[in-house]
Amino acid sequence: MNALGLDLGGTKIEAALFAPDGRELWRRRWPTPASDYAATVAALATAIEAARRAAPGEAYTVGLGTPGTATAAGLMKNCNSTCLNGMPLQRDVQAAIGQPVRLANDANCLALSEATDGAAAGAPVVFAAILGTGVGAGIAVHGRVLTGPNGLAGEWGHNPLPWGQPGEDPAFDCYCGQRGCVETLVSGVGLARDHRHVTGQALTGEEIVQRAAGGDAPCAATLERHAQRLARALAAVINLLDPDVIVLGGGLSRLAHLYERVPALWGRWVFSGGRGEALRTRLVPARHGDASGVRGAAWLWR
Repeated sequence: MNALGLDLGGTKIEAALFAPDGRELWRRRWPTPASDYAATVAALATAIEAARRAAPGEAYTVGLGTPGTATAAGLMKNCNSTCLNGMPLQRDVQAAIGQPVRLANDANCLALSEATDGAAAGAPVVFAAILGTGVGAGIAVHGRVLTGPNGLAGEWGHNPLPWGQPGEDPAFDCYCGQRGCVETLVSGVGLARDHRHVTGQALTGEEIVQRAAGGDAPCAATLERHAQRLARALAAVINLLDPDVIVLGGGLSRLAHLYERVPALWGRWVFSGGRGEALRTRLVPARHGDASGVRGAAWLWR
């Protein structure tokens, strides 16, 4: 049976249909309705109907990746798209399309995709982080997603940034109600906010990257602060989980310098017992890139 995956992001909804052998049959994107739960459900139903029109008469399963997780009662929580919080998203989408839907956190979908046939295929323990509008992560152990009894496994972005530098790491407010979360400085939004905090310039992450490549020293310094903070945050993950592979997804995963700079930095904070051993954890970009979330959502029925 074919598999339809949907990735509900803060700015876009992506849908893709896959054959049983993993071949992509169809793909399309829509903008995510801003701060409007009912419109978001309607947009998801529209995406699923578009897939039906693209492959009429073909049966398929439906998997949905979301920017949060569902409670035991089926209500969404911990979504940075805050209009979803407290809402029965899975139930409402099922009612709208008349078909069962499996739902998982988008970072869990990334972990499942990359551990199955992506950059971490065959690795025993995979930590997959999304560096996008927000920051999330999923964990796959021997090809199976680890969720935990509270659905919180991998909620890395809502821990405090470790080994804080007084006067250098601003404790920005986070939507979760805390201050100084990893997400507030390591996400794309956090990158832009930090640059504005230090320089007074209101630039997008893309503009910061472009100007740094052109020799802009303040923008280059912003990227270095980001890499150093990411190294500290991932060093804490290595100390706790000791994954074989860390996979990066999301918009900032396309920053090529991260894959050399972050491993060069993180050893300072990883516990080595003073032996100075080379770390065997690999940091890699998602093989399926932006498609990994929607691909993992499709595999939720496997």
